[in-house]
Amino acid sequence: MEIIETTARLTEAVADARRRGLTIGLVPTMGALHAGHISLVERARRECDFVIVSIFVNPTQFNNPDDLRTYPRTPAADCDLLRAAGVDVAFTPTAEEIYPEPDTRVFDLGPVAEVMEGAMRPGHFNGVAQIVSKLFALARPHRAYFGEKDFQQIAVIRRMAELEGFDDLEIVDCPICREADGLAMSSRNVRLSAEQRAIAPRIHAILESSVASRAEGVSPADTAAAVLDSLAGVEGFKPEYYQIVDANTLQPLDAWPEGRDAVGCVTVWLGDVRLIDNIKYPAK
Repeated sequence: MEIIETTARLTEAVADARRRGLTIGLVPTMGALHAGHISLVERARRECDFVIVSIFVNPTQFNNPDDLRTYPRTPAADCDLLRAAGVDVAFTPTAEEIYPEPDTRVFDLGPVAEVMEGAMRPGHFNGVAQIVSKLFALARPHRAYFGEKDFQQIAVIRRMAELEGFDDLEIVDCPICREADGLAMSSRNVRLSAEQRAIAPRIHAILESSVASRAEGVSPADTAAAVLDSLAGVEGFKPEYYQIVDANTLQPLDAWPEGRDAVGCVTVWLGDVRLIDNIKYPAK
């Protein structure tokens, strides 16, 4: 595995892979890798000839300076994991390498970026679009892999790819990876205390218990209200939002969409750690 720190060297490696007719897979990450990330890498390895994993804590997508400061960083351990997973290139640039000049681009991301995380974290998705568009331009992947834990982010990236003309790029969404007790894998989980970690799986349990509401004829609004009440009833939880949205448009639902899945998206604060998760309400 080659560890690349500069955009110039990455451009050379990608050009060489393209000349050899290799299919390029990209897995963008912010590091602090866990089994969920490695599942994306393994899928990319199965489906592509040349796999690039980026490790970059992108400052433009953090609207909370403390969150940026405390985001876990484990570069040496990350590279060991990627080497063992058979990655061809680990791209580990500095912020100065990615942003030699301030990125002032503003993306017209539309309604998918205006709800939930977009409403709670102003500027966050524009920052995501900035870094992912740069990575797409540098890595020139045929496929890019993202985890469904960040369900809304995938919709935003699809919109950005459409705006920027990445027409020959397949964006591959991959299922959430969970711990044995149901907690969605996240780099932020390492910041949980033992007591917080013990109750964190209740988030998924509460979401999962609500899925039957659709078949029982309970409205999306009443289902969401019941989920929020249950979350608020767990000592230590501070739910920020729970919204049930159309799986395609990400807009809040007044009624269950005929023949289409709905998705419930949640953010819960546990101390100073902000956890996100989601659950599908299948059409059938």
